[in-house]
Amino acid sequence: MPTLRTGTWDELAPVARLVRLAVFVDEQGIPESEEWDDDDRHALHVVAFDKTMLPIGTARLIYANEPTGHARIGRMAVMKPHRGEGTGRLMLEQLLAEAQAMGITALSLHAQVQAKALYERCGFTADGPVFDEVGIPHQHMSLRMATCSR
Repeated sequence: MPTLRTGTWDELAPVARLVRLAVFVDEQGIPESEEWDDDDRHALHVVAFDKTMLPIGTARLIYANEPTGHARIGRMAVMKPHRGEGTGRLMLEQLLAEAQAMGITALSLHAQVQAKALYERCGFTADGPVFDEVGIPHQHMSLRMATCSR
């Protein structure tokens, strides 16, 4: 079972960067210039660590500059050897709990199409057509606050 830590970009950047570089830049071929944005500084981040405290996953909750009661989830990544172990779901559940505690009532995200089922299991629904984002098919999804089903 991974250990989760939430915090600011200043607190978690060194470990979150490792995961995002490995998954998005190295594995998926996204240009590094496309990976970093101002949302990092204004988001709540979660990082998952394995039993040896190596980072294996990360995601962020963007709530600054969003309409009242709304937030976005983004940059969800799990290192390849740890996919299918529930790490993504645990991080998503953590961000949903954090959003609820902040009074967020509506969430949205851009899901990579191959990961869409993870978000659907937690109550997200697809909105609109599949679109290209950094050369990868994505689906806009949204959620009115609900809990994940097992």
